[in-house]
Amino acid sequence: MSQSLNLFISSSRSPNFAISQQLHSKPSLFTSISPFPVKFSVRTPIRASVSDLDSDSLAPVLVSDNGLTGGSLSCAKQDYVTLASADSSSIEVDTVTEAELKENGFRSTRRTKLVCTIGPATCGFEQLEALAVGGMNVARINMCHGTREWHQTMIERVRRLNEEKGYAVAIMMDTEGSEIHMGDLGGAPSDKAEDGEIWTFSVRAYDSPRPERTINVNYDGFAEDVHVGDELLVDGGMVRFEVIEKIGPDVKCRCTDPGLMLPRANLTFWRNGSLVRERNAMLPTISSKDWLDIDFGIAEGVDFIAISFVKSAEVITHLKSYIKARARDGDVAVIAKIESIDSLKNLEEIIQASDGAMVARGDLGAQIPLEQVPSAQQKIVQLCRQLNKPVIVASQLLESMIEYPTPTRAEVADVSEAVRQRADALMLSGESAMGQFPEKALTVLRSVSLRIEKWWREEKRHEVMELPDIASSFTDSISEEICNSAAKMANNLEVDALFVYTKDGHMASLLSRCRPDCPIFAFTTTTSVRRRLNLQWGLIPFRLSFSDDMESNLNKTFYLLKARGMIKSGDLVIAVSDMLQSIQVMNVP
Repeated sequence: MSQSLNLFISSSRSPNFAISQQLHSKPSLFTSISPFPVKFSVRTPIRASVSDLDSDSLAPVLVSDNGLTGGSLSCAKQDYVTLASADSSSIEVDTVTEAELKENGFRSTRRTKLVCTIGPATCGFEQLEALAVGGMNVARINMCHGTREWHQTMIERVRRLNEEKGYAVAIMMDTEGSEIHMGDLGGAPSDKAEDGEIWTFSVRAYDSPRPERTINVNYDGFAEDVHVGDELLVDGGMVRFEVIEKIGPDVKCRCTDPGLMLPRANLTFWRNGSLVRERNAMLPTISSKDWLDIDFGIAEGVDFIAISFVKSAEVITHLKSYIKARARDGDVAVIAKIESIDSLKNLEEIIQASDGAMVARGDLGAQIPLEQVPSAQQKIVQLCRQLNKPVIVASQLLESMIEYPTPTRAEVADVSEAVRQRADALMLSGESAMGQFPEKALTVLRSVSLRIEKWWREEKRHEVMELPDIASSFTDSISEEICNSAAKMANNLEVDALFVYTKDGHMASLLSRCRPDCPIFAFTTTTSVRRRLNLQWGLIPFRLSFSDDMESNLNKTFYLLKARGMIKSGDLVIAVSDMLQSIQVMNVP
């Protein structure tokens, strides 16, 4: 016998209401008390049959006389035949997640999502499949490199991987931005500067192969703006030069900190210990090339567009209105990359306007003192969670694995800290795009994430983090309170999983924001929403056709998941829905 607890929410704003002290005592995770009428009611026991669904028995699969859906679920043989005839393939879930659930159970699933940048090292179909098997949730294509034809091929391969192999890998397109950066190194994958070498940075356009130790710069005013004695930083300080001479459009520099330079690396210059940023501040956030790339991304149906060097919320708002007018259903999410002083100055407004954020620590570390980067990262991660926006920690997580098969211990500690901060996702850049060991780098991210998450659960570290009210309407307030309560109950009752039925993904994101101990099974009807949910912490997105009848949905879900060996009788779940404002607690029949 299983039992269900149901939460009824009145749509009235009448002040006459009562709150059960037992079920709504002062919470340890959530500090707000419901601002609207709430009544808790215990449903009558649900009678569940454990008989074979193909049996001719007339026993009900799931019967409740709570009256929420207009009456008890029919136990007629016709309903049984309809359910039993459902094909287990009518529910779509990521192949790797399904295998993990079958083998190790609910607690084995990884909560932190993984983003991989696709490049020459990982552009083949077999290589992409290896990344998907290794846990890649989102494939990132960087518009700083390659042609649109190449990127189109990558998008087609990821889509084919999803269709043929049963994955739900989302696609993120990252714009180049209009900041100052190097050229493409004449097609070379990298170039190395040694201590004391003299290099030339030039705005010239070379028709023939570039001269040795010469770097193209994309900004025409570069030679005018730099001064002799300035310090030039490549890729946030991975390589450093001192400006020693200016000759027309050419700037001669001496290498003071040797290192590896990658194509299209960002350039910044410092004078008397301060960042020279006047020219960067005048450049537009979205360049003319970026707009063409954005049109390309919309036409190809990418799931996310990441915008580089965002300076203000107005840029994000303008882009979202542009996408809404051109995209199918306006279903492309906008990710703001936080990588400049301007981004930090307008941080809350930018995050509020966006659909998510990326902590681009490499470029950010070139604009603020290095010792401030960790605190800036923590601030961005916490603010994103408070505002219910997914956040990606990126740049140099496992930089040494571009050349070596194992990471440094400091890199592992860095990854662990991002997981402990409860970031939604971690991102590989050069490690997966052009590194020698992309699959091993992904394995490190996955294993470290799993271990830290397991340790967190074993220590029962339910962090006390104030989650402010973010609802913009009374209906949204109801959804927010339901999700807060469901997550708290899930932790206290140690349930196996949270089920959420959502058409637009909003309630799933609210549950993710609470960071419950158990995994969140997010059922949605559309493929695009399913892919976008794959970026958010703790969510296991399924595509499933469902109705407004929660009893029917649960029956169907239990049957399909049991048929595929992903759940078993006796598992304890909590179910919520954006169609029926309720919390249901029950054992799988």
